[in-house]
Amino acid sequence: MLTRRTVIQGLAAAGVLAAAMPGLSMPALAQSVSASDLAVPGPLGDVVLGSPDAKVTIYEYASMTCSHCAAFHERTWPTLKSKYIDTGKVKFIMREFPLDPLATAGFMLARCAGDSKYYAIVDLLFSQQKNWAFTDKPVEGLSKLVKQAGFTQESFEACLKNQQIYDGVNAVRDRGAKTFDINSTPTFFINGQMQRGALSVEELDKILAPLVGS
Repeated sequence: MLTRRTVIQGLAAAGVLAAAMPGLSMPALAQSVSASDLAVPGPLGDVVLGSPDAKVTIYEYASMTCSHCAAFHERTWPTLKSKYIDTGKVKFIMREFPLDPLATAGFMLARCAGDSKYYAIVDLLFSQQKNWAFTDKPVEGLSKLVKQAGFTQESFEACLKNQQIYDGVNAVRDRGAKTFDINSTPTFFINGQMQRGALSVEELDKILAPLVGS
């Protein structure tokens, strides 16, 4: 496992890993897990979107370098947010499942930005994924992007050397793999039911309609 002293150096090489492992798309698999087990947050806590009283809770385990995750956030996420999260029907929680060190860095930066900017950074990195994750100089691309969100070069480097943030992100990934048998991204848990792969708007509507009651 990388330490804070080696994470930055490893990121450049991670660009190769990211290109080789953009995320696996597997058929949806209905599998239930304990809601109480899912509700246990990682060391850094959960960043929650939506009403705490929502009938439906969605956890998404994703990787910042996963092309299927980026596709979901481009094509399906806007509808999920406007139709279900913003209307109080769904509570949404992103869970970090980095497939490589570069993805870990992306999540670390989102965490360092704070809860209020967490999803803004996630959205930015997914929407611009091709401009940093799959380039010859991914660290440089990542740095340029997050500077748009207020990072300086100093805060960028300090974040990627933060052992607590690094360990916290990886703890969520490790628990997801061991406890919930997650082996690809994106993987969703919708009221405890596992769904693997980038859900389309139509697939999402079919799953959520009976759960939200409309």
